[in-house]
Amino acid sequence: MARTRTVQLGQFVDENADRIVDRLEAAGIEHWAKRPGGLTRVLSAADWGVRIFVDADALEQAQRIAAEVTGD
Repeated sequence: MARTRTVQLGQFVDENADRIVDRLEAAGIEHWAKRPGGLTRVLSAADWGVRIFVDADALEQAQRIAAEVTGD
C-alpha cells in the first residue's frame, strides 16, 4: 500500500477551515485536519486555529482553494 506524503496547507480559523475542507473533499484531494481543543488554544498561542494537511502532489490546487475561501 502506497503512503501519501502530506504537507501543511496552513492554519485557519474554524469557519474557513470547515469551508476549505468541504472544497478539498469535493475536489477529491486527500487531506486531514488537526483541531486543537479549547484548553490547548488557551495554553498555546501557536495553536490558535485548525491546521490542514494535504497530499503533497495536490498542494498547488489546494492552495488555490484556500486562497479562494480566505480571500487571499
